[in-house]
Parts: sequence; C-alpha cells; structure tokens
Amino acid sequence: MRALHSRGRVTDNRIMNILREAKQLAVEYRQLTGKPLGITGEVAEYEASRLLGIDLTPARHAGYDAVRSTDGRRYQIKGRCVLPGSKPGQRLGAIDISKEFDAVLLVLLDVNFNATAIYEAERGAVIDALSRPGSRARNERNAMGVSLFKRIGRCVWPS
Repeated sequence: MRALHSRGRVTDNRIMNILREAKQLAVEYRQLTGKPLGITGEVAEYEASRLLGIDLTPARHAGYDAVRSTDGRRYQIKGRCVLPGSKPGQRLGAIDISKEFDAVLLVLLDVNFNATAIYEAERGAVIDALSRPGSRARNERNAMGVSLFKRIGRCVWPS
C-alpha cells in the first residue's frame, strides 16, 4: 500500500492492522444488525492500492482517489460488498463525471471485506454508459449497476 503523501512502513503496517480490525467489526455489526457499517469505500481504496500498487491521494481529493506513479493515470475507486444471495441489481455509488479522472476501479469485496475482483473501466466508457437513456438512477444520479460496470470494463485483478 502506498500513498502520495509520504508515510513509513510502520505507518502502513498500522493502517493495515486498523483495517483488519475494522473489517472484523463490520462483519460482526452486520451479523448483529443486518446493516452495513459503512467502511466499504475505505476498504476498497486500500485494497486497490495494495493489490494494484497505485498511490492513494490525500482524503477528499477532488475527482480521483488514486494515481498510478508510473504514468500518472488517475482513478476514481468504488467498492461493493457482494453478499451470498444478494440481489443481482446492486449499484455502485455515484461516479462524478464532472471531475478529472482517467478510469474507474470497482473493487468487489466478499462477506469478510476481502477483495475478490477488481474491474477497470475507461472514462469514456463510463460516461457513455451513464449517458444512455433509460435508467433514472443512471442518468440523474450517475449510479450504475455492478453488472453494467463489468460489461464496460475489464477484470484487472486477479489477472
């Protein structure tokens, strides 16, 4: 895991330990309440950083969440926890197409918040998909379904 702002190995290890604990708490919370704890986005960002070797931007950075240091490619990162027996129509959070980014990454997480797959879709394909007539959620809120994202993107992990 890497970030644009410098951190040491000790800090990275501590962050991974905190995330491991948060994942366990989120699983227990969901088991007790039937509701998500709301850590999917943070876990997705760190999993993408760790697995793809991309650099996370500082918090609340406008437009994108990570940059690939080798070429400056900018990514918005979305996460979705896919539970066994979940409905097929699950959606991603809103994709902000008014901001600058090169691609969107979708990190799919299992019941324990472990990454199972990462998909990448190019900016143009995302904007085209969100602009197609038909779905109010897609057209007005810039939210697309996981299945549509998989169709317009490609699996980049596991590769």
